[in-house]
Amino acid sequence: MSMGLEQFRLDGKIALITGGNRGIGLAIAKLFGEAGARCMLTSRSETPALKDLLATDPDRYAWVQADVNDEDAPARIVAATLERFGRLDVLVNNAGVAEHGDFHDFDDERMHYIFDTNLIAPFRIAREAIRPMLEQGSGSVVNIGSISGLVANKPQLQVAYNSSKAAIHTMTLTMAFEYAGRGIRVNALAPGYVVSDMTAGGIANEEWNPVWTANTPMGRFGQPEEMASCALFLASDAASYVTGALLVADGGYTTH
Repeated sequence: MSMGLEQFRLDGKIALITGGNRGIGLAIAKLFGEAGARCMLTSRSETPALKDLLATDPDRYAWVQADVNDEDAPARIVAATLERFGRLDVLVNNAGVAEHGDFHDFDDERMHYIFDTNLIAPFRIAREAIRPMLEQGSGSVVNIGSISGLVANKPQLQVAYNSSKAAIHTMTLTMAFEYAGRGIRVNALAPGYVVSDMTAGGIANEEWNPVWTANTPMGRFGQPEEMASCALFLASDAASYVTGALLVADGGYTTH
């Protein structure tokens, strides 16, 4: 088997990326496009950065507005992908939300919202996306987890977010086991602290920033483009024998 650089290409592949309007999702879309994929992006809003990307290559990039928590969203965004591009080869379950607070004060409403967004929605979207992949006998799913699914963060406390990401990691293992013999690989990426809208408040926080930095052996935050490179590997044929894996990209945060 040839394992040259072409194994990292996504030529002819169709990718569906949730939360594709900013941060890691947008970076993944850009890199996948450069690698030859055509991409359907979905998000609640169309940001200026997303609008610019769509304008650069309307034949390669498309967008459908959706709130992943809407019950009809999974079927609608998968159908939109199939209608526009004819098939679905790669799903990147990236959309997510985070909140922090003491365990004993964390109310049911916030817990439900975070689990609905971070676990139930990715489950429903993957369930919908798997069906056309089964029909064609091939596919790749990349679920975006987090180091928060492996450790307790500090100084912020975030029981719901951490628990939801741990669940995504386990869902990934279960899916990988179930579909490995049917041509579909399923892996997860666990980013550390990455510069994005989600982390902007913490990075600007004079108490949190030094703790996050001190606990990251590399001494810096990650960039969305660095996460996109990891997602490309997992999605591509370069990872043809990789399924059920959790790729941690955290500058060493979880090493101690």
